[in-house]
Amino acid sequence: MTSTHLTLSGICTENSRRYPGGTAVVDGEIRFSWPQFESRVNQVAHVLADSGVGRGDRILWLAQSSYRFLELMIAASRVGAMICPVNWRQSGDEMAFVIDDLAPALTVWQDEEIGTAVAAAREQASSAGTWIQLDTDAADGYDALVAVASTEAVPEQGSADDALLVIYTAAIIDKPGGSMLSNHNLISMAIATSAATDIDETCVFLNSGPLFHIGNFQFDSLPVFIHGGTNVYLRRVEAPEVLRILAAEKVTSAFLMPPTIMEIRAINADGAHDLSSLRAGAFGPVWGDALPADTSAWAQRPGGFGQTEVTGLALLKAFGPTGIGNGGRPSPFTQVKIVDTDGVEVADGEIGEIALRGDTVHQGYWNRPAVNEARFLDGGWWRTTDAGRREADGTVAFLGTMTRMIKSAAENIYPPEVEGALTSHPAVKAAAIIGVPDPAFVQSVKAIVVLEDGGSVSEDELRDYCKERIASYKKPRFVEFVDALPTVGGQTDYDALDAAFGGGGYPGKADITKVGAH
Repeated sequence: MTSTHLTLSGICTENSRRYPGGTAVVDGEIRFSWPQFESRVNQVAHVLADSGVGRGDRILWLAQSSYRFLELMIAASRVGAMICPVNWRQSGDEMAFVIDDLAPALTVWQDEEIGTAVAAAREQASSAGTWIQLDTDAADGYDALVAVASTEAVPEQGSADDALLVIYTAAIIDKPGGSMLSNHNLISMAIATSAATDIDETCVFLNSGPLFHIGNFQFDSLPVFIHGGTNVYLRRVEAPEVLRILAAEKVTSAFLMPPTIMEIRAINADGAHDLSSLRAGAFGPVWGDALPADTSAWAQRPGGFGQTEVTGLALLKAFGPTGIGNGGRPSPFTQVKIVDTDGVEVADGEIGEIALRGDTVHQGYWNRPAVNEARFLDGGWWRTTDAGRREADGTVAFLGTMTRMIKSAAENIYPPEVEGALTSHPAVKAAAIIGVPDPAFVQSVKAIVVLEDGGSVSEDELRDYCKERIASYKKPRFVEFVDALPTVGGQTDYDALDAAFGGGGYPGKADITKVGAH
């Protein structure tokens, strides 16, 4: 039986009928109404078919932000294909890996600014397929091909459960993996998010976040899309241009980080640009009095828990009243349980691995069958590899990654819990926990501690302090004092700490490595 669930393609078609006077996309001088955008999607779908792209095939986007990505994604939904936006900041080697791993039938690429890396990737990659350049006036360029394509409606060839958006996430064992998100995943996420961010057809979203991260799609590109609002695009984020667009297009939300917000505030200190339409969202404190008060649940209670594999933040603090757990509560489309290493649910209040199932859980990683088998429990539960705890008030606490779980005899010890106990000491500025091999207990806990300026505390005092706050077996057996913790990408570099202080033998990491070797 054919699926009756809507796809993003179907929503686009309906938006062209229910909002014939509405604006779907804006990109510089480009401005398409919903009916015009629907015609563009049909033209792009014909180009895809002419390029040999059909159901289950992959499209690679090697370019920066553009409205053309949205029309390609909706056309991919129409023909049942997948589309993958690649991190345009990557090297040629990194791009080549994705090309060969994904084996796209079509690659749409940009020359300006990233052409050197793209050329290197194309030379190194062994995967074939059609290549179409985005930024060219040539007859075989993207715009020229779309312009001459038929606007005749293309019947939907895919279903809501087909994978549509592929986003490569951090290393899965020893290499990145493409998380496959279906139409149904994306629509469910958009519906849930829009309830928290007060999205409707009047909203205008500036796509100023990277297309290769799920965040831009969640806050608020797809919520705005499904409600018939307007998506505005700019190729890359530069504060003066962002400020101009925010005011000119009366943008209601934008994916902006604090450094850019601070720059915009400085530029607009005289209030020359009217930003009264813009909602502050999660960064209200950064915007300060530069914007009107945002009364949405997301602005009032920002934060949550999620990952690309569950279509972004599947738990939000905005779902329900303020609670104990920093992860908030699951959306109405998501179910949560906390499980032990065997996948058995633990009691509320106990620490384990956060497992999720529901409409936002992805289809698995592209081309990673062994990893998918290991990460999915019976019943469709997805093991997140993140530690958490269900609190008495129904909220969920996120405690950190479980890939560095420490095994001491029969006990599982999760570093974030011990680190939290240590850093609550007034003399401790920062702390990191590693496991060191122990012939009797498998591993022992070692703490790497940075003291506050002028702070003083002994190893024994720290152990006693921890014993008062967590189970005795979790306290550090060894303590090393250092001036600073090593970091990578702004996060504690635990591999460097292992190398420097004798860490190793993590059972969770060993299990994952074993899976990857199958």
